[in-house]
Amino acid sequence: MTIKVGISACVLGDKVRFDGGHKASGFCTSVLSDHVDYIPVCPEVAIGMPIPRPAIRLQLDQQEQVHLVRSKDPSIDHTEQMQTFIDKKLPQLSNLSGYIVCAKSPSCGMERVRLFDANGHQLGKIGVGIYTRALMQRYPWLPVEEDGRLFDDALRENFICRLFACHDYQQSMREGFTIGKLVKFHSRYKFLVLAHHPVAYRELGRLVAQAKLFSAEKLQLRYLTDFMNALKVIATRKNHTNVLQHLQGFLKNSLNAQAKQELSETINKYRLGYLPLVAPLTLFKHHLSLHPNQYLSEQCYFDPYPESLGLRA
Repeated sequence: MTIKVGISACVLGDKVRFDGGHKASGFCTSVLSDHVDYIPVCPEVAIGMPIPRPAIRLQLDQQEQVHLVRSKDPSIDHTEQMQTFIDKKLPQLSNLSGYIVCAKSPSCGMERVRLFDANGHQLGKIGVGIYTRALMQRYPWLPVEEDGRLFDDALRENFICRLFACHDYQQSMREGFTIGKLVKFHSRYKFLVLAHHPVAYRELGRLVAQAKLFSAEKLQLRYLTDFMNALKVIATRKNHTNVLQHLQGFLKNSLNAQAKQELSETINKYRLGYLPLVAPLTLFKHHLSLHPNQYLSEQCYFDPYPESLGLRA
């Protein structure tokens, strides 16, 4: 099935911003678009705001509640209209595997949105867009990222990793959740989790081992949320090296001394920063083609997303 990704319409190139422009992302429109089906949303246009339109901002009232108001006339409040849209729209997005939002937007920003107090004084870039806040609260497991942060290599790779992992989980459970399916899924992803978050690796292992202690509904929500939060942590060179050394152990009876030495040296060169991650991974795949190992071949660590995206190079 196609991977469905929500996206701020302006990031997809639609001219829906307050100034009549857009914020088209080349990565989203020219690279990722080959692998996903976008669901574009502009909350501001959806509630009837015109293009172009007066600027809006996030502002606290006297009770410290966040409102979406017109910047030059805070008496014009769009909060109720936006909340009505949110209540209607979010239930329709349960099949998404990820979401890309527009940075700094008072409706869609994921972080660092300007927030003002009740008197109109700026409190700093400490707000979250009112629509995106509701989205993340309703779907705490959903990978969400801002367009601007996708320029960062590590953040881009991390988001894409989470996106494809989330979709894989959804596909694995599409005919219904069972403990057996969860065990099989976790077995395929354990080394990828280890590369991102060693503590979560152990905690998720215990959760799966104690699966029968939880109701199915509680177990699947807790696992998916904890799993996606673990992958949200940027994988480090140190953790990748640890995983590679673990995986090397599975080949100890298959490789001759020369092959073992070559693999160890390649892993060490990666650890020291002389080689990219794709180098030891390519060598592992070469050995697996010569010495098949079903357990290793099933590990999503080797190919967490399409190789054509080139994110590990």
